[in-house]
Amino acid sequence: MIVTQRLNKMADEAKVLEIVEIARTTGKIRKGANETTKAVEKGNAKLVVYADDVTPKEVVMHLPLLCKEKEIRCVKVSKKDDLGAAAGLPVATASVAIVKEGDAKSALESLPMTEE
Repeated sequence: MIVTQRLNKMADEAKVLEIVEIARTTGKIRKGANETTKAVEKGNAKLVVYADDVTPKEVVMHLPLLCKEKEIRCVKVSKKDDLGAAAGLPVATASVAIVKEGDAKSALESLPMTEE
């Protein structure tokens, strides 16, 4: 069973952001809390990445629970600005869902994580 997970180290956070960038260019991603939620509810998301510095927290606090229910991998990164940049946006974003991994598939599968 796939569960909500947290990153082990900061290096892993950089790897997650790199995976988002690769998936953006060679696959397909959904950006923002609403689009991410829709992708999770439809079961299309392969990985959900959400930012820890989102205010109010209620914007993203449902994502880990929803991902656990749908058995979708979910990780948290520290900054929404970094997540927005990785998603190719000129602004910050609260969350991103990877719908099609593209060339990031092997990197996504090898991502070291532990249960939260």
